[in-house]
Amino acid sequence: MIENKKKPNPIDVHVGSRIRLRRNMLGLSQEKLGENLGITFQQIQKYEKGTNRVGASRLQAISSILAVPVSYFFEDAPVGTETAVNNGFAEENDTAYVVDFLNTNEGVQLTRAFTKISDPKVRRKIIDLVKSLSAEADNG
Repeated sequence: MIENKKKPNPIDVHVGSRIRLRRNMLGLSQEKLGENLGITFQQIQKYEKGTNRVGASRLQAISSILAVPVSYFFEDAPVGTETAVNNGFAEENDTAYVVDFLNTNEGVQLTRAFTKISDPKVRRKIIDLVKSLSAEADNG
């Protein structure tokens, strides 16, 4: 028996991950976002997984609630390989690991805390500390 499950479109998955990223950055639950949109948290889950496509008017409403421009949801979006190769623009997406990290609980917590630090010298020291710790992990 062959299952004919349709895979979500990579753009829908990307848009969903950006919705989740921004929602987490604001500390907004799926339920609260759904309430603001007049839909269930299950629908938000489907959007965030990319299993359901977000319509233009809904995406506009989400961008308003999450206080970002609609273009935010398409930043670093995957480019179809055929189009990219044909146009000579095939490049690896170097920022994918950043988005993956920011979608983790640790990434959200670290980013929230770090952005609250206003002193640039303190920020620099934290970056240096993290770099030295990661170097130790590589060598140990």
